[in-house]
Amino acid sequence: MKELIAYCGLDCEVCEAHIATQNDDDALRRKVAALWSELNNVEITPDMINCDGCRMDGKKTVYCDALCLIRRCALEKNVETCGSCSEAETCEKLVPIVNTNVQARKNLCLEPVC
Repeated sequence: MKELIAYCGLDCEVCEAHIATQNDDDALRRKVAALWSELNNVEITPDMINCDGCRMDGKKTVYCDALCLIRRCALEKNVETCGSCSEAETCEKLVPIVNTNVQARKNLCLEPVC
């Protein structure tokens, strides 16, 4: 499995926060901070937009590091991704993502796409 696939199956490689971090792109950080602030109705500043990837060592966004229930659960269960968890198909934290994002479902190799 690609290292930049998050526990939930999303691909960190295409995440603009990850891209901004890897390219040290302050303009993209400002864009992402403004968009995420609007979408989440909270203040997110460009300095918060730093992430090396959910499962990678290094920087994380505040959400991914401290608030993501999926990441926290996967770390507690010590699984590579949620795809290797026996509760993946019924997990109330994961199902909203994999039921609306076919690529995340494929990345985790969950039925019926596997």
